[in-house]
Amino acid sequence: MNPQYGFLIDLDGTMYAGRQRIPYANEFIVLLKELGLPYLFVTNNSSRTPEAVAEHLRHMHIPAEAEEVVTSSQAAAEYIAETYGRGTGVFVVGEEGLRLALEETGLRLVDNAPDVVVQGIDRAFNYDTLSRAAGFIRDGAKYVLTNPDRMLPADGKLHPGAGSLSAAIQSASGIHPTVIGKPHEPIMQHALRQLPKTDQVWVVGDNLWTDIAAGAGAGLRTALVLTGLATKDNVKSQIELSGVTPDRIADHLMQLAEQLMLLPQG
Repeated sequence: MNPQYGFLIDLDGTMYAGRQRIPYANEFIVLLKELGLPYLFVTNNSSRTPEAVAEHLRHMHIPAEAEEVVTSSQAAAEYIAETYGRGTGVFVVGEEGLRLALEETGLRLVDNAPDVVVQGIDRAFNYDTLSRAAGFIRDGAKYVLTNPDRMLPADGKLHPGAGSLSAAIQSASGIHPTVIGKPHEPIMQHALRQLPKTDQVWVVGDNLWTDIAAGAGAGLRTALVLTGLATKDNVKSQIELSGVTPDRIADHLMQLAEQLMLLPQG
């Protein structure tokens, strides 16, 4: 009998590229639903709420509900609440998805004398924000970073990500943050707590440095799909550069389904 699989699935490069659905993304999710196999979408994106992420997927005809989405903002909020207590005062450098996750977890959003500075992507980031955040951290506030992504792909271009903003805050404060998102452990542990217990959990993604490294670091099985950052042309060099070797490599998600024997045989 095949083991009962669970899946933690990346989004950008695995399910979609910007506003374009990646081939076989919807078929793969429909198959998991038909087989009753549990899964979650796990994203480093800190700006969108889970409902906004789910709506983006549904717009591309990929079945999705908010409760099937795990964001770095949710994981950061849980980490702060569990580490420092609910009711902790938090200064936010970020957008709607982060603010909502913090409020829903019972944390207090404050403008002065915070216990914690939490930072994600913030497209309104300016000198005053940098000065205040760095000052609070130098004065003793803990520094939590939702995700380390330095660049964000959008509209065919690369834009500065949360990691780029963090570089400025680290330089101005002299303090390194606790990092929540992939490839770091907190987001994976948060996702595993939400996923029903299974015999074997697979982390599926297109990025060796984030998705696959995160899965390997958490002791999970990993599957690299060649539909985003990793491709047939560069996968060997990326494995060498990253130092990370996935348990499976598939051209696309339905090929992975075949490899895991999820499709009817014969």
